[in-house]
Amino acid sequence: MKTSRRNFLARSAAAGVVSIGAAAPPFLNRAAWAASEEGEKDRNDQILVLVELAGGNDGLNTVVPFSDEAYLKARPGTRIAAEAVLKLDDALGLHPQMSGMKELYDEGLLSIVQGVGYPNPDRSHFRSMDIWHSARPGDEEFRGDGWLGRALDQSQKDHAGRLPALAVGTDRLPRALLGHKVNVPMLRSIDAFKWNNGSGPEADRKRRRELIEKFAAERAAGNPSLDFLRRTTASAALTAKRLGELGDDYKTTAGYPDNGLGKKLKTVAQLITADLGTRIFFVSLGGFDTHSQQEGAHAALVGELSTALSAFCEDMAEHQLSDRILVATYSEFGRRVQENGSLGTDHGTASQMFVVAPKGHRKSKAGLIGKHPSLTDLDPEGDMKFHTDFRSVYATILENWLEFPSEKVLGGTFAKLDFV
Repeated sequence: MKTSRRNFLARSAAAGVVSIGAAAPPFLNRAAWAASEEGEKDRNDQILVLVELAGGNDGLNTVVPFSDEAYLKARPGTRIAAEAVLKLDDALGLHPQMSGMKELYDEGLLSIVQGVGYPNPDRSHFRSMDIWHSARPGDEEFRGDGWLGRALDQSQKDHAGRLPALAVGTDRLPRALLGHKVNVPMLRSIDAFKWNNGSGPEADRKRRRELIEKFAAERAAGNPSLDFLRRTTASAALTAKRLGELGDDYKTTAGYPDNGLGKKLKTVAQLITADLGTRIFFVSLGGFDTHSQQEGAHAALVGELSTALSAFCEDMAEHQLSDRILVATYSEFGRRVQENGSLGTDHGTASQMFVVAPKGHRKSKAGLIGKHPSLTDLDPEGDMKFHTDFRSVYATILENWLEFPSEKVLGGTFAKLDFV
């Protein structure tokens, strides 16, 4: 009941300040950050960019076991030919549309965590995505908070009036970012969140802004619900003010592709270079549910991922920010080993995760982490068996990168990996 009420208040607060922003994100302007010693320290913290591949990416045609006879036999119509793949070694190669990510791999920046999954896998998009967002495979239902939301809730920092995380270009708030204490907003575009005082004479618009700022500055002692509303309003006001300072002249020589993910990651890059103090960014690329005629659609999707991610990394390097950025991708599940009769693939289980991390922060050399799952020793459903729990990847990101304790967030202790 408490969680439902808080969610209601968050929505009410967003509606109440719609004139200055649609979802009330808690940014702080540069002056406010400078006034806070802790805030100034946070601005130098490391940043996570999480990229969701929604729909269940076909891992076998992304990191291709081109020399495996079982792969060739299982996919006569959808396999990627050995001469076409971008070879990583004598057995595996990237999809031919992923040249940008191959360059990151060759530069020692890209790690590929293989055989990722979880016990008793669920092949429903909704349930499996809930599991990845909540990091609670054993729960029968989604409890209402996500792994990153819990991490922010359990951190020792006071996030009131700040923007610790942000979802960029999404239609709804990702469940991974849901928390009980921290209000994480969505940002569809920067222009949509700039300050708008409504219509009328300038004096009236100024008065409306002053009233909002006055309400935001007053503490509601002994009334947590009203104080939550006040903090949300304060966040929105500061957001609008700070975003109004961001011009339309963002400069980069990085060749961002003219596609959805490219635009989202360019927005993320602009927000990072603006130094707003945000530590976690979430973006999503959908369309991976390739049940029929997979070849062309999947090639376009992995090409979009590769070109957008490559441009983003180039942009961060140009702005000398690469050392602060870690990018991780995930998808709710992989696809079946055997192609179907429609030249597509059906819902499967184990797949891979990509991680781009700075060389100076690595425990070991980038590259392939873990063995590729067997294509002959399959589960009763005909799917690959996972060997790396996705919560091990999460634990590594939380502890070794974001410096958040992971045990309470993930409900247990999971072995950390060497990608960072």
